[in-house]
Amino acid sequence: QVQLQESGPGLVKPSQTFSLTCTVSGGSITTNNYYWTWIRQPPGKGLERIGYIRYSGSTYYSPFLKSRTSISRDTSKNQFTLYLTSVTPEDTGMYYCARERTDWNGYDYWGQGTQVTVSS
Repeated sequence: QVQLQESGPGLVKPSQTFSLTCTVSGGSITTNNYYWTWIRQPPGKGLERIGYIRYSGSTYYSPFLKSRTSISRDTSKNQFTLYLTSVTPEDTGMYYCARERTDWNGYDYWGQGTQVTVSS
């Protein structure tokens, strides 16, 4: 029912800022009881939750990335966007958006993911 799709630049240079946008269909990002989450996976490593924006519009960020991360939304387009600043090659990986449940604390819908490579 719910579909999510990521879009972004693919290749980013060190020290720059990039943004990724998740477009949601089949459900509203303002519907109660869901979080809209950004997750990444560096090569050879596990999944890392970057942060999320709640149905109310309030946000949460990982303590490891908080100083470089922001998430915003456009309710008219049913989209939410990740901004990551001062990037380094350590930020390279697959980036996913997902819907997070507040009742059982898992992700029930995922986007297909988009590759971000930080390289000069």
